[in-house]
Amino acid sequence: MEKIGHMTASAAELLKRMVAIPSLSFQEEERSTFLFSELLRRAEETSAQCGKIVVERLCNNIILYKENLCSSKPVLMLNSHIDTVPPAAAYTFDPYMPFEKDGAIYGLGTNDDGASVVSQIEAFFHLVTDETLAVNLMLVLSAEEERSGASGMAKFVEEFPLQPDFAIIGEPTGMEAAVAERGLLVLDGTATGVSGHAARNEGVNALYIALDDINTLRNYKFEKKSPLMGDVKLTVTQLNCGTAHNVVPAQATFVVDIRPTEQYSNPEILELLQNRVKSQLKARNLKNRSSATPQGHPLMQTVEELGIAKQISATTSDWMKIPYPAIKMGPGESARSHKADEFIKIEEIQGAIEGYINFIKHIK
Repeated sequence: MEKIGHMTASAAELLKRMVAIPSLSFQEEERSTFLFSELLRRAEETSAQCGKIVVERLCNNIILYKENLCSSKPVLMLNSHIDTVPPAAAYTFDPYMPFEKDGAIYGLGTNDDGASVVSQIEAFFHLVTDETLAVNLMLVLSAEEERSGASGMAKFVEEFPLQPDFAIIGEPTGMEAAVAERGLLVLDGTATGVSGHAARNEGVNALYIALDDINTLRNYKFEKKSPLMGDVKLTVTQLNCGTAHNVVPAQATFVVDIRPTEQYSNPEILELLQNRVKSQLKARNLKNRSSATPQGHPLMQTVEELGIAKQISATTSDWMKIPYPAIKMGPGESARSHKADEFIKIEEIQGAIEGYINFIKHIK
């Protein structure tokens, strides 16, 4: 208990120092430099006990792992992100001046995702010397998560030579295991007609084409159903058309919000829908895919063995960028994210450190 108390105090202190360094997406360099220096120091101290711990930096991402990995064991990545969204206008205090009150730490990014960062750091250094683990440990602190940047997790997956076999993504889930998260596919539809004078019934009305296509999309049923997430969700959310009351519109545009499941890739969905409408559909981004933890995977087995509550995540994360199995699990509550006066309870940090350690020890 004394050891966990010390780890919790260390994590809380590091969190406050982190929060004091602004780290908006695409502006993480100062916080990344600070964390790199701190983790390099800790790695040098720990290396004397277990062999060299490598600390590397790829853009503003920080990667730690033991130099001499056991070739017979898979690599488990612990991942959290170091960037934040801009502070909400309704903050009642300086979001970059963290403070403790009533057993909680207040400040921008304490809940999302600072608490996961510091809890995973403590769990990593506590376990990296444990030769009895069934896995090799790797810690990846990623940048640009909040804006899905190309130099964050995507850069790590594309360029870093050592890739993990599976991962725990640290996000505020109340330490429940998110075993699936929906992706996001936004389509811009353009219906093209021919303009003409409304009084003479000339032209080809692009609005009518768009309305027919919207009705087709609204009633489209995807055949494959996810055992975890159910059906793909599709909603038309915007429609723009027309220049004057007496002009038959030559163009109408609309927006389709789609929340995929793991049963379909985003390019698949785009192709299926394009084949059923006259309007031209264009995806804003095809990379925000859905994810689900495979049934029977060691991660899922450990969740079930420990009796950890499961949830389906309504929010996206770096999970959508990685090509290996994962769960999403971390301290805090998703409802606190991106809101004014953000906070994390210190007892939640302690519970996360204990939870991560216990979970990793039980992976078989």
